[in-house]
Amino acid sequence: MSKKLQDWKRDKAAGRKRALVTAYDYPFAHFAARAGLDGILVGDSLGMVVAGEADTLGVSLEQVCYHTRMAARGAGSCLLIADLPFGSYEGSPGQAWSSAAALLRAGTDMVKLEGGREMAETVAFLAQRGVAVCGHIGLTPQRVRQWGGFRRQGTDAEGAQHLREDAAALAAAGARLLVIEAVPAELGAEITRNLAIPTIGIGAGPDTDAQVLVLHDVLGLAPGGSPTFAHQYLGGAGLVESALTRYAEEVRSGRFPPRQER
Repeated sequence: MSKKLQDWKRDKAAGRKRALVTAYDYPFAHFAARAGLDGILVGDSLGMVVAGEADTLGVSLEQVCYHTRMAARGAGSCLLIADLPFGSYEGSPGQAWSSAAALLRAGTDMVKLEGGREMAETVAFLAQRGVAVCGHIGLTPQRVRQWGGFRRQGTDAEGAQHLREDAAALAAAGARLLVIEAVPAELGAEITRNLAIPTIGIGAGPDTDAQVLVLHDVLGLAPGGSPTFAHQYLGGAGLVESALTRYAEEVRSGRFPPRQER
């Protein structure tokens, strides 16, 4: 196990929380590392927050590799996790291996895939070949069209039990971390208590071992708005629009560039 992942297990045992954000390029990965974040996720969420798409299904493996290369240059000591996008791993363990290898060559430390028990064989196949895998259960955005929207998961007894079994199966198969998205806080806490591996919550309550948010939600830069569980720490959209408005006004009025720079 890499030293980075050993540190994660140590902090879980000690009850110390960890913080992650998504980042899709060198500058924001660099800022995240400078700020002392513990991990960076190159998520297929880039399809929505960077490319303006309605969901993540249009993101290709080549796109994730491209963004992973950029983020890896700025990630520093952060654990770098890259998403296996829709269609790049579900077909067979061999397909997942080829896709994971491409992301590892691009610079990631770990790959993340969505799904529960049905992906256990693939997780085991990758883990046995030295690939660090992060699972992802609950609201899995790559299946959003199957559900008819971004819907909270595990809200009834049957759904909650399904997620408990998914979590256990992924951990037994060799997953090193587990993202739990958009489930009741009590269920997020229960799954976290029952697993030896660290959990990463997003809309899963305060008791997971770590939290991850989309960077554009944190900075207030998401043009389409943010989910209810996200928290905005900066009014970035207003700052960016104000700066660009000032720049345009100064160009049109002749104040930029200053005369001494002409």
